[in-house]
Amino acid sequence: RDMLKVVGADSLDALARKTVPASIRLAAPLDLPAWENEHRFLEEARALASENKILKSHIGLGYYDVVVPGVIQRNVLENPGWYTQYTPYQAEIAQGRLEALINFQTMVLDLTGMEIANASLLDEGTAAAEAMTMLHSLRADETAESFFVSKHCHPQTIDVLRTRAEPLGIEIVIGDEARFASGAQATAGLYGMLIQYPDTFGDAADYAALCRKAHAAGIKVAVATDLMALVLLASPGSFGADIAVGSAQRFGVPMGFGGPHAAFFATRDEFKRQMPGRIIGVSVDVHGQRAYRMALQTREQHIRRDKATSNICTSQVLLAVMAGFYAVYHGPQGLRHIASRTHALTRTLDKALASLGCRQSNPAYFDTLRVTLPDPGAASRLETEALASGRNLRYLEDGSVGISLDETSTPEDVAALAAVFAAALGKPKPDARAASEWSKGLTLDWPDALVRKDAILSHPVFNSHRSETEMLRYIKSLENKDLSLNTSMIALGSCTMKLNATAEMIPLTWPEFGRMHPFAPEDQTRGYRRLFADLERDLAAVTGLPGVSLQPNAGSQGEYAGLMVIRAFHKSRGEGARKICLIPQSAHGTNPASAVMAGLKVVVTKCDEQGNIDLADLRKHAEAHKADLSCLMATYPSTHGVFEEGIREVCKIIHDNGGQVYMDGANMNAQVGLCSPGSVGADVCHLNLHKTFCIPHGGGGPGMGPICVAAHLSPFLPGHALVKTGGAKAIPAISAAPWGSASILTISWAYIRLMGGKNLTRATEVAILNANYMMKRLESHYPVLYVGSNGTVAHEMILDCRKFKQTAGIEVEDIAKRLMDYGFHAPTVSFPVAGTLMVEPTESESQPEMDRFCEALISIRKEIAAVEAGQADRADNVLKNAPHTAVHALADEWRHPYSREQAVFPLPWVKSAKFWPSVGRLNAAFGDKNLVCSCPPIDSYA
Repeated sequence: RDMLKVVGADSLDALARKTVPASIRLAAPLDLPAWENEHRFLEEARALASENKILKSHIGLGYYDVVVPGVIQRNVLENPGWYTQYTPYQAEIAQGRLEALINFQTMVLDLTGMEIANASLLDEGTAAAEAMTMLHSLRADETAESFFVSKHCHPQTIDVLRTRAEPLGIEIVIGDEARFASGAQATAGLYGMLIQYPDTFGDAADYAALCRKAHAAGIKVAVATDLMALVLLASPGSFGADIAVGSAQRFGVPMGFGGPHAAFFATRDEFKRQMPGRIIGVSVDVHGQRAYRMALQTREQHIRRDKATSNICTSQVLLAVMAGFYAVYHGPQGLRHIASRTHALTRTLDKALASLGCRQSNPAYFDTLRVTLPDPGAASRLETEALASGRNLRYLEDGSVGISLDETSTPEDVAALAAVFAAALGKPKPDARAASEWSKGLTLDWPDALVRKDAILSHPVFNSHRSETEMLRYIKSLENKDLSLNTSMIALGSCTMKLNATAEMIPLTWPEFGRMHPFAPEDQTRGYRRLFADLERDLAAVTGLPGVSLQPNAGSQGEYAGLMVIRAFHKSRGEGARKICLIPQSAHGTNPASAVMAGLKVVVTKCDEQGNIDLADLRKHAEAHKADLSCLMATYPSTHGVFEEGIREVCKIIHDNGGQVYMDGANMNAQVGLCSPGSVGADVCHLNLHKTFCIPHGGGGPGMGPICVAAHLSPFLPGHALVKTGGAKAIPAISAAPWGSASILTISWAYIRLMGGKNLTRATEVAILNANYMMKRLESHYPVLYVGSNGTVAHEMILDCRKFKQTAGIEVEDIAKRLMDYGFHAPTVSFPVAGTLMVEPTESESQPEMDRFCEALISIRKEIAAVEAGQADRADNVLKNAPHTAVHALADEWRHPYSREQAVFPLPWVKSAKFWPSVGRLNAAFGDKNLVCSCPPIDSYA
């Protein structure tokens, strides 16, 4: 009531009607199940989870059961201090996760033998596709358009490669690398190749000669590999690979029916400027102290837009952090123990099966056997016996069987598997007691070239935390350096940092969801499939679009998937030449990069002075491209924070000229229950579940970006090589797993169950109220750049800070850094308009917290006014020197013209719960010019 008085509205409904154009308001409430209280919901979730049957997985294919160390599960995965962090654009208050990511990068570099690594990608298939496109950009011969892919790569990876290659005009050549090495494979037109090591069937081959031959032909080599195998196997870098990619899933991250998992990407130093994703680098702050930051940020597609090297926005930070901590926890000795034990058990199983007359076809292997039965007719009996024993194997088209072991495997598993084969063959059980070699130090029986001889993980960080107590304190020390939602509000426009309710998070770590292999038989996954059906139905109701794909595992992937579905639709009608994508200036920043990756040509259209799409300019471009118009990409409400009243006319213009309307769902938090993409005329919309539907950001990932489409686009929804999904005319896979990062879909499913349609609508109304309340409190101090026709904003607003550069020499970055001294993360800086702050409070924040944030910004405005009036030094003031660290504040000498108290306790309430930035303002240029992306040497700590 108090807030409604401030904004001048009688009720939430009245404010919503003032804000959302009447022409697009939904006539009926959302058709969703009624809400549940948390206790009842968890009972329902338990019942649904019980419909999943967890069998021991020996399927492999890049997914393995793991042991998540309890100290990591409890203190990282289940800890809001880690899972509610935002992407570390403000490095001074993100030093903890940045150090954890440096550990991840160092681990990847050590194990792959490469020179530079990024801080994760979405999954192994995506990482392989990024390798393919990066090598395409590096090719010396611009006429070379073919990429060789080994037929021994994981089939889901090949599927994603096909999807990504087609719009870019890259030809995928599937073949046998042995033919390539022997000279039988033609090399004309090839610019690069991908091989799997060990391959999808478990064979580990020496690829040194292959790499030499490829390089002699001007072909660069990417290797998809397995980090755990590389603990014992020679690294890709040692035999000449140019890129190494793969998944870090088996480093302490549950299978989760496909994700989320951190992929890795490592390459040679000479390619660092072309490498996709985010790189964490070592820099220094203004005091000369070592500090970490995201380096080379100009590769980010928000900034480079259609010139970006990739459409990858979300990475998998939380999962990369877990994988890095897993390596820190176990150290090189622990990892060798795990890898050696896994390999020894696999060798023991090999010997047991050989005694039954089975033939194992891999000359050298790490953890996977490919077995041919002496009696082909026993295959069906084998599957029956395996299921009865509670085990899933991989049954191959040629009748052979794949068996993968992992960290969780035991001697009893080996004995049980041997008994399964014996029963299927009608033979006595062999003696399958596990070899004791692993406990003494395993002697590998591989060719010498395959045996790893160099040291791994020699940095002290991987050799210092040998007890749980020490590990716990290390994790906590890094957590303390990071500002998260459990510290204060994070009012990021377009990023919707909202409550991740504890009850929503609980099912995520249940084994019924976490230990499920993505390619487990359908009858074992009924709980997951019912959850998917519920979520698809609910998202269709929210968006007004009946077709849903849950596969895209990031918002960027959702954008790409939506555009690829539109592309397939046009091609099905004989209109494949439609390749013009209109993107208004107000659209979300990732849109142009996604369009280019989908093979489209971007044409930017104008906005008017109020931030709305300029209808005359849009019509001009749409009519000019009537013959080749593919689509419009629009964000609604616009990125300027306004509900555009002409949105129906926008859609009509595009449809009248043969195009489709793609709506970016970044701002769905202002739509749910009030209007919908389908009702205004959009044909496809992606949803950032990590925004509107409460999946935590996790420090920059995980994310999920499902797409909802109109009925005429449903046949083209993404399929998958291994599991039936998608439409009747499905495009190939977007993500490596059929339902993307399936385990975190439990969170959005929980959110909708807990809210119901009525409360989802109320949440939207409160988000709009909170934004307008903050606007009213701040508008006399900071100009609000755009408002709607009735003087309101949607769920976010843009504060114009550009004049301060002229009046006081204060940049918007200075305001962002000064907010840290008040205990707050900055709003979105300089997007979508340079020199501005975009503020989004969400519905989750209380009035007292919003008041504190407003008081901080008002106080900062007074500090700027002091500079403007000459009362504070233009160069040496609290804004230019922000943030202030404890070390700086407690230094013996204080040479600034303002007091220490003004620096660190600018308002009385800051004293009661002070958050201290751990480093001063970073020197960005130093970090880019002196790029180091691995743990600094030990002498730098002295």
